[in-house]
Amino acid sequence: MSLTRDDVLDIARLARLAITPAEMPGLSDSLPKILTFVEQLSAAQTADVEPMAHPLDGQSQRLRSDTVSETDAHERYQQNAARVEASLYLVPKVIE
Repeated sequence: MSLTRDDVLDIARLARLAITPAEMPGLSDSLPKILTFVEQLSAAQTADVEPMAHPLDGQSQRLRSDTVSETDAHERYQQNAARVEASLYLVPKVIE
């Protein structure tokens, strides 16, 4: 699949990407490769594949121990705040 310069610019516009002229040759080469790969993925037979709710279905995941690793320092952090009340940061109203 080959893409023209206009095709690359249209894709960039749809993706809300700002492309510089220096980036254009690299994108013109890599985007067709990406689209070809997506076409190959679309050709995969998935009719008999059962959807999964979780990739480790029926297995247990190793978890770290639930221990406290840091002390509560919110009072020290709030000393730098302009305004604090009831352990909450007070900020100016932005939306009316």
